[in-house]
Amino acid sequence: MNTVAPIEASAAEEIRAYMAEQEKKSLLRFLTCGSVDDGKSTLIGRLLYDTKLIFEDQLAALQNDSRKHGTNGEDIDFALLVDGLEAEREQGITIDVAYRFFSTPKRKFIVADTPGHEQYTRNMATGASTADLAIVLVDARQGILRQTRRHSFIASLLGIRNIVLAINKIDLVDYSQEIFDRIVADYQAFADKLGFQSIQPIPLSARFGDNVISASANMPWYKGPALLEHLENVPLADADEERPFRFPVQYVNRPNLDFRGFSGTIASGVVSQGDEVVVAKSGKSSRVKRVVTQDGDLARAVEGQAVTLVLEDEVEVSRGNMLVAPGARPEVADQFAAHLVWFSEHALIPGRSYILRTETDQATATITDLKYRIDINTFAQEAAKSLDLNEVGVVNISTQEPVAFDPYKSNRSTGSFILIDRLTNATVGAGMIDFGLRRASNVHWQALDVSKASRADQKNQKPAVIWFTGLSGSGKSTIANLMEKRLSSLGKHTYILDGDNVRHGLNRDLGFTEEDRVENIRRVGEVAKLMVDAGLIVLVSFISPFRSERRMVRELLADGEFLEVFVDTPFEECARRDPKGLYAKALRGEIKNFTGVDSPYEAPENPELHLHTVGRTTEVLASEVEKLLTDHGIIFSYDQSSWSI
Repeated sequence: MNTVAPIEASAAEEIRAYMAEQEKKSLLRFLTCGSVDDGKSTLIGRLLYDTKLIFEDQLAALQNDSRKHGTNGEDIDFALLVDGLEAEREQGITIDVAYRFFSTPKRKFIVADTPGHEQYTRNMATGASTADLAIVLVDARQGILRQTRRHSFIASLLGIRNIVLAINKIDLVDYSQEIFDRIVADYQAFADKLGFQSIQPIPLSARFGDNVISASANMPWYKGPALLEHLENVPLADADEERPFRFPVQYVNRPNLDFRGFSGTIASGVVSQGDEVVVAKSGKSSRVKRVVTQDGDLARAVEGQAVTLVLEDEVEVSRGNMLVAPGARPEVADQFAAHLVWFSEHALIPGRSYILRTETDQATATITDLKYRIDINTFAQEAAKSLDLNEVGVVNISTQEPVAFDPYKSNRSTGSFILIDRLTNATVGAGMIDFGLRRASNVHWQALDVSKASRADQKNQKPAVIWFTGLSGSGKSTIANLMEKRLSSLGKHTYILDGDNVRHGLNRDLGFTEEDRVENIRRVGEVAKLMVDAGLIVLVSFISPFRSERRMVRELLADGEFLEVFVDTPFEECARRDPKGLYAKALRGEIKNFTGVDSPYEAPENPELHLHTVGRTTEVLASEVEKLLTDHGIIFSYDQSSWSI
């Protein structure tokens, strides 16, 4: 008699029943945050241990690690369950965001353990971006600290509405109700301004398990829920099918000539077969022919589901665009206001160019205005010219191309973005869009009958910007001036924009701080672009010390219209020449923010022409610039035949 098959069938049935039961459970995403050493990792470790979700081999490894790295003597150090990085274990802090999954009979959980150090605020913001609830830990001995305020404010900005105020290490203050009540009052005094729906204070000891899983006998005065009880029962916002349909396209799926679909995850709303949808950026409409999944077609899909939509019509949709409900479309604009959390050690400076990336789209972006900085302690709005590491501000942003978005408070998925440094590819900021600025939709380019090409043809030349960059005294202006004389003798239409001359007019209101230098180049770049549009050959002579601003100007122009010439003269030679006596003053400390002395110069990495000037005459250097212009079709070889040096 074969009994194996019935047993296997029974086991398979049990597995299917278990999986079905798990599918029915709700999922709570939460994070732990707060200041350094408030016990965030220990709390998560205690939750996993007390809910019996640690395997025997994990427990054995934890006991071994506790002896090697632990901070609790002979006791198990539960923080080591989530402090997985070797650097974290050695330093006793959390650096990265550690995600852990666990489940109880009532609910499934994904917890993000985020770092408390101020320098890792960006990691905390990452964990908060998908969370439904935040556990804000406070050391009962320390009370409310600056990071407590910072993390609570960022949690509010990122749309978290449920807070657990976990006052940890209560055992170290003799389970004092007075201390607990004082900390709760201090927290609520500032958190009331942050718009949280619920704040549940819980006194606990993560190390010993007081009020973590069940009520503690050490605090009979506390009548509220234990932490796990609260997490199991806190109401969750269900997927809101009333919100407008939003489907950011992540991938155009075309495995063969007979199939063309658009893949992504539904950010909000619901879509059904036969529904009309609109391409957000173009306004083209179609209907949903199929809703395709790996397990077969669906009649209907809702928020959070990953699907491929097949449309009835061949409309143009690419990655970064969005399929939306026709009666409730998102905003499509190239200017908007946003809250911004700054992550970089290099300050945010208005006018500098970054890459803005949404869930699926990206565009070149510029911070056009820093409206104000927000004081983390008082939430006051302060005037500022820059944002430093971990500071929060409200900014206006302009993108080179329109992006589709919703205000963040309406849709976290379609209202968020990050900023990426163009040179290092590092993420330097995270933003939440407040609203679109309707300037772009109210002001359109005026159609003109005379084009840039016709103006250039009239002058018998190809317009371009020749951008001379280098230290003060390197010879930029001298070479540019000689080049203009030669071009003018050929009847070419030119103009010189010189750093010193422009500061007497257009940029007379700007100083020499890093912020003002950025704005200086932004304005000059816009003027140079207009001159190219007029058909001119523009010779620009500016120190322009920052690569990002030179790249910004390059990207304002069409391919081939920007030629960078690095006039490379060593600092010592420039200081020896010192035609205006500036180096001597700067070295004596009489001039601040002088490039090469107390302000950096970022040399071009790939200029179209690299001029080494030492030991070479201006005429020879100008001849190299002539060859550059010839090679790029700005002038022609027969033009030079009449030049004499």
